[in-house]
Parts: sequence; C-alpha cells; structure tokens
Amino acid sequence: MKFGKTIKLFLIDGEPNGRITCELSNWTGKAYKIPRIKIKECTDRPDLTNPGVYLLFGKDETDKDIVYIGEAEIVYKRLTQHLTQKDFWNEAIVFISKDENLNKAHIKYLENRLFEIAKTVNRYKVDNNTTPTQSSIAESDRAEMEEFIDNIKILINTLGHKVFEDKIEIKTQQQQAQETFYIKAARGADAQGVPTSDGFVVIKGSKVASSTVPSMFQNFKQLRNKLIGNVVIILNNGNLEFSEDYVFSSPSTAAIIIMGRTANGLSEWKLKDGTTLKDFETEKK
Repeated sequence: MKFGKTIKLFLIDGEPNGRITCELSNWTGKAYKIPRIKIKECTDRPDLTNPGVYLLFGKDETDKDIVYIGEAEIVYKRLTQHLTQKDFWNEAIVFISKDENLNKAHIKYLENRLFEIAKTVNRYKVDNNTTPTQSSIAESDRAEMEEFIDNIKILINTLGHKVFEDKIEIKTQQQQAQETFYIKAARGADAQGVPTSDGFVVIKGSKVASSTVPSMFQNFKQLRNKLIGNVVIILNNGNLEFSEDYVFSSPSTAAIIIMGRTANGLSEWKLKDGTTLKDFETEKK
C-alpha cells in the first residue's frame, strides 16, 4: 500500500526558472535543481561542497532526452568542471544528505544503481561512456541506499524528469492482462499496448504494417520513418516490429503508426473480449 507524501519546494532565487531545493518529509536527503547558467552562483550553498550524486540533463542533436549520471565528494566543484567538459546539458539535479551521512562508498553505489536503472528504463539516452563501478558496502548500508534511491525517483519525477520511471506502470499480472489492448490488422499489423499516465505505450515486439497507404498523412509517415531510423522499429525475421516499449502521445498516433493508415485509437485498440479503449475508459469513470 502506498501512502501520501509531502514535498517541500523552495525557490532560492524567487523565480520558477531559477534554482530550486526539493525535500521530502522525514527524509535526510535533499535535492537541488540548478539551471546551467546558475551553477556559478551556487557558492552561496555550502551544502553543495558535500558528497553527492548528480544528473545533467539536456537533449542530443535529434532532440532526444539525454542524461549524464555522476558522483563527487565535492559536488559544486565537479559541476563547475562540467561547464567546460560537457556542452549538451542545460540543467543539473543534485542529491546530497542533510546530515552529511553520505560517504564515497555510498555515492559510488548510488551512481552505479542510478545508471543501471536509467539504462533499463531506456527513456533517456545515457551519456556515460563507461558503466560506473559499484562499491562494496555493508548490507545495512545497501538497504539505506536503496531507500535513498526510491526517494530520488520520487523527487526526480516531481522535478520534471522521468528518467527512472518505468514506461509501463508496475501492476499485478492479472491487472496487466486485464488492461492490455490489441490491434490485429492488414499488412501484418499485430500489436499490444497499455494506456499509462504518460500516454499510450506500445509493447516491445509489437508488429507494424509492412507498408503505408497513400492517403496516410505526411507527418505520420515522417514519424514512422523517424522511428525506423532511430531503431525503435526494426526489421526482424521479415517483420517490422518495435525493439522496445515506446510511449506515444495518444492511442490514435500509436494505431496510425502500427496500421499504416488513418485510425481512431479509441475504437481500434481493444481488449481480448472486444471492449474498445473508448468503452473501457468510460466504464472506469
């Protein structure tokens, strides 16, 4: 059972686009959200000279979200170094301990685990060239750090980045089966998908129509070609299929890409018993 949580945001500079601290009730951790252009102003934050983990956020040349995950015994010093070493990022989010309880072994453990989670979730391109080494810590410390990571996930999401958020919300197998929708149509289209708080997720392995109809709008053809170019849709054993779970902005966009023609996702996506997504959403209200 999940319980409600209280999060305290403080606008250090008095503006929403400036520096922000973020704290979770009854937790010794603390987050800083810092725009790149404000890094040099952080000499007024003495706790940023403590050990911590940090994430640098930006976009690559294809407009895909990108993140670099790092650790440092003096976080502020490392961030200023990245001003000259990396140019893709425009925002940093830092996690430290208010009681100064994080040591080098702890932050190395956090760095490794956060890297692994980000790679597994596969929402953001991870800019790290090598896998961070995981430090060996006591079982009790490991339990504390795993709890620390759970709270990092909450605050990162609150601060606008779903880098550690699974594309498909975790549910029981029964719930998953009851809320998985299907499309089976012409030219080999055979897909599964799930509505989520992000949008509509097409599940890895879903098959896409081998071709598009002439009347399909150009912007959707361009999106299909982009997904193929980015290896989200691949050719496998003669079939076009999704190489990963992929979040679409709407069920209709997902249906159009899969079917290769104009489609209304609310009526095309159906449960195994034939219930349309439209009827399913109406029934749940």
